[in-house]
Amino acid sequence: MKRILLIISSFALLITSAAAQDYIANRAPLLESRYMELPLGDIKAEGWLQLQLEAQRTGLTGHLDEYYPNVVGKRNAWLGGDGDAWERGPYWIDGLLPLAYILNDQALIDKANVWVEAILGSQKEDGYFGPDTDRGPEPGLQRDNSHDWWPKMVALKIIKQHYMATQDPRVIPFLDKYFRYQLKMLPEYPLDNWTFWGAQRGGDNLEIVHWFYNLTGEEYLLDLGKLIHEQSTPWTEYFYDGEILRTPNRLHCVNLGQGYKEPVIWYQQSKEVRQLQAMENGGKVIRKHIGLPTGLWAGDELLNYGDPNRGSELCTAVEMMFSLENMMRITGDTQWADYLERVAYNALPTQATDDYMARQYFQQTNQIECTRNSYRSFSTPHDDTDQVFGLLTGYPCCTTNMHQGWPKFTQNLWYATDDKGLAAMVFAPSSVTATVADGVKVEVKEETFYPFDENIKLTVNFPDKKVKGAYFPIKFRIPEWCEAPVVKVNGEAVDQTMTPGCMVTLRRNWAKGDVVTIELPMQIECSRWYDNAAVIERGPLVYALRMEEKWERKEMEPELHTRYGEYYYEVTSPTKWNWCLTRASLKPENFPSAFELVRVDTDRTKYPWNLENAPLVIRCTAKELLNWTAARGSACQIPFFTQQGKDVGEEAVIELIPYGCTTLRIAEFPVR
Repeated sequence: MKRILLIISSFALLITSAAAQDYIANRAPLLESRYMELPLGDIKAEGWLQLQLEAQRTGLTGHLDEYYPNVVGKRNAWLGGDGDAWERGPYWIDGLLPLAYILNDQALIDKANVWVEAILGSQKEDGYFGPDTDRGPEPGLQRDNSHDWWPKMVALKIIKQHYMATQDPRVIPFLDKYFRYQLKMLPEYPLDNWTFWGAQRGGDNLEIVHWFYNLTGEEYLLDLGKLIHEQSTPWTEYFYDGEILRTPNRLHCVNLGQGYKEPVIWYQQSKEVRQLQAMENGGKVIRKHIGLPTGLWAGDELLNYGDPNRGSELCTAVEMMFSLENMMRITGDTQWADYLERVAYNALPTQATDDYMARQYFQQTNQIECTRNSYRSFSTPHDDTDQVFGLLTGYPCCTTNMHQGWPKFTQNLWYATDDKGLAAMVFAPSSVTATVADGVKVEVKEETFYPFDENIKLTVNFPDKKVKGAYFPIKFRIPEWCEAPVVKVNGEAVDQTMTPGCMVTLRRNWAKGDVVTIELPMQIECSRWYDNAAVIERGPLVYALRMEEKWERKEMEPELHTRYGEYYYEVTSPTKWNWCLTRASLKPENFPSAFELVRVDTDRTKYPWNLENAPLVIRCTAKELLNWTAARGSACQIPFFTQQGKDVGEEAVIELIPYGCTTLRIAEFPVR
């Protein structure tokens, strides 16, 4: 008891000394922090992002327990029931809890707190917590999982976020007892004791250990961090060498997304540049061999070469986003912010319905129908439901894990800085309240239609009427794709060298009502992907063929209700899809002038990530590729780049819209 009281007392001193800043920085000997997380709830969504979070509130995120009660409802073993004792319930709360506090929704907070109380209340005297028998998602399966470390890692993320929102003092002794238990038991029961998932996802465990060390300063946590790293999958070597990434069917798609951050998390403690070099090399290998234009990779579920007919799992998108959010905060490297926007603004919006009541398990870069009429060329097919939209179609993990994507993205729009300011590494409509300078509260509102628009407006305000101003920095990223940014403060251009990929620092005595305008001109570009297929991009957005969509709700066979849900949606289209871009339009003398950008006069108060409200269109000429047909529900395999093009029809004008606005599409085009 004395030891716990001492920890709480020391922690109180830490809070007192840091209260002026309201953020938690790395303690020595960890890498010095440049950017720090803000308390959960201090960053709010605005504009289209607010619409997205509202859809989650009224959709499955806010009500999943009503639609999946045998797994995330009262029957869940984490709540003392006879149901699932593994990852699915905690997955849901890992997204529900941040959503609840960002929206300041008491009903959702109460719903999340049921799980928080169950987790905190389940701890045993030795420090273990949670269920120790895995009964499976449905009754029947019985197996001891008392040393399966993986689902506890998800619960740890929940407890961290709970503390970030509430500073609940019970979290300190709870985590202290558990981490001392881990340090004692891991030598005998290592991370991969029960399943290799624990080792491959050890970075999630390590991140919370470092965070807790920053709270308490307990040196045993550094020993635990080293042990967790040593027992984790050797991601640094995997990325540094690259061989395993070039070899099909060697890794699971989601494990790669979660493991992606481990070298950078560990870098905080090791400070070995090899970790960062590994990530540079790993990114290049992924891009060349298995990468997709959305920033993800061909993984359905095992990794494969980046064929646009291969699938990409929804869990991969949200886990990769979480990895990139950690990486950009730790390193301050803007390449990870660019990467995060690519995933968030292309892959993520396409795999859930607008009302957030159904989702797709695998998405295809070239996706011409979402039907059950055939098995597609996936490494891990689940009957024939992988492509349709439903509650549990494909595999149920994404039903519970998809909820973290947008709330955590919102939470990472702004950071506190080591020089008592604020930083925005990614852009979206939002507002932030934070402590800057010497304890001054400031509000910054970010008004923008980014990523569809090039313009961002930041307005500074001080909620305390007695405060006339404060001297502190505001920092923001210039994306790698932006060559000629224009930044103004109160209408006056900033005289500062700004290069692609840099962080701009505006350090001044800010007054209420000061306005920063940021213009990030976007140019139409063409990148090359699988078999030299052509992909049209502009800024952070990939563009894809606009196809009309016919959504049809269908009833699932009664015998499959438990496995896949009672209904699903198929999506088909009458639109011709077998187009190739012309070689002439891509020649330097014609590109990009052969591609016309059209801004659609859409209502910006409506949700933009769909076919009806797509705000941008790119028009270009194309030719029908006469021999390009469908097989097994997908576009046939063809040579995307050839020297001869005799199998083409007459030229016609086609329309491309942002990839994230599509359900059916061609995004990787042959060239003839």
